Amino acid sequence: MLNQLILIGRLARDPEIKVLDDGRKVSDITLAVQRAFKNMDGNYDTDFIKITVWEGLASAVESYCTKGAMIAVKARVQTYKFDLSEEKQMNMLEVIAERITFLSPANRTNE
Repeated sequence: MLNQLILIGRLARDPEIKVLDDGRKVSDITLAVQRAFKNMDGNYDTDFIKITVWEGLASAVESYCTKGAMIAVKARVQTYKFDLSEEKQMNMLEVIAERITFLSPANRTNE
């Protein structure tokens, strides 16, 4: 069986680390990934994909990446259930980063 996802895109905002009560570090990054085909108007749409990054990988992303940096992410998808009410549940997908490759720095303007 295989649960693997490869995404290449640019960070939509600067990464921020949160430290959980148990001391683990986590960061939720948003990757802007342009689609490989044009829409009906002749433009490329972009998907904004939330990715959860844990521990040392989260620290590396925070240290080396800023908004606009191009990265490649090898990830897995996992599911969880979210209770809406006693009789309704929603199945959710979460993308968990396993490896990140830094492809380019963010575009910065020198003033």
